[in-house]
Amino acid sequence: MHVAGRDFPLVRNNPLSVAGWRPLFDLAAARADSVQPGLHDFIARELDHLEAAWPTDLPVGVIHADLFPDNVFFLGDRLSGLIDFPFACNDILAYDVAICLNAWCFEPDHSFNVTKARALLNAYGRERPLSAAEEAALPLLARGAAMRFLLTRLVDFLNVPEGALVQPKDPLEYVRKLRFQQSVAAINDYGITPAGCAA
Repeated sequence: MHVAGRDFPLVRNNPLSVAGWRPLFDLAAARADSVQPGLHDFIARELDHLEAAWPTDLPVGVIHADLFPDNVFFLGDRLSGLIDFPFACNDILAYDVAICLNAWCFEPDHSFNVTKARALLNAYGRERPLSAAEEAALPLLARGAAMRFLLTRLVDFLNVPEGALVQPKDPLEYVRKLRFQQSVAAINDYGITPAGCAA
């Protein structure tokens, strides 16, 4: 999709990228600790870090921005379709990969599956190799991706309309994923060797 979209002429900025996270937090900050004690300060510190460190010089293009398993269809082991493009926008291509790391590479108990991460990154790299700069930024982008879904889930969790038929998703799943991503030092921790290095 990233390769095919290179010549797509329309542009839509990502309203849920780094500049949009603090306004989201503002909607939930006063009640964040009711979901988990200390959550307010945990998010505030991480936002400070992400805003200061977020890269501005990585390749940008059309991204899906919500490519969770329930938005992907397979026939056997072959990809047959992608759906649910309301969040599609222009942003850092490797950020879309980081969203997928969080969405596809954790087990139901929220442990990280390095085998899945290696498979995902190697398969992506066969179609569009990540640059050295993208590889170096991937752990930070994965932290940002975890923050984005933590915040949107937190806002939804705290603002369930009366009589709603849809159960809000657990924001604490993304607290756990964010804590893991904070521990990642380099792309090696996702199971692959950086480009240009011997395996």
